[in-house]
Amino acid sequence: MAYAYDDTNIFARILRGEIPNNTVLETGHTLAFRDIAPQAPDHVLVIPKGAYVNFDHFSNAASEAEIVDFYRTAGKVCAMLGIEPGMGGAGYRAITNAGENGVQEVPHYHLHILAGRNLGRMLNRA
Repeated sequence: MAYAYDDTNIFARILRGEIPNNTVLETGHTLAFRDIAPQAPDHVLVIPKGAYVNFDHFSNAASEAEIVDFYRTAGKVCAMLGIEPGMGGAGYRAITNAGENGVQEVPHYHLHILAGRNLGRMLNRA
């Protein structure tokens, strides 16, 4: 499937330097920065620098180098925040949304890392 990437989305503009961000970590393929409307005491967004719309687009189209860098960067962010369970941290939630039913707000693949408080159940049982 071909994805149409909107290069006017806010994350594309951040990557081009048009909008400032509070960078946590940056690598050759990935940018991690603090969310401007945090939903937890720690709320970091991890985004690939490539033009990928969502998780399946990234997983199927990104190079191995991009995929490895993205997930290693996300792991480093968890370590930097001190939130890793088993390593002294109390845990975190990693979320990505895709499409209308996933309530994706920005059409650029991104991973939310949320921590710093009990986040409760992710979904209510129907």
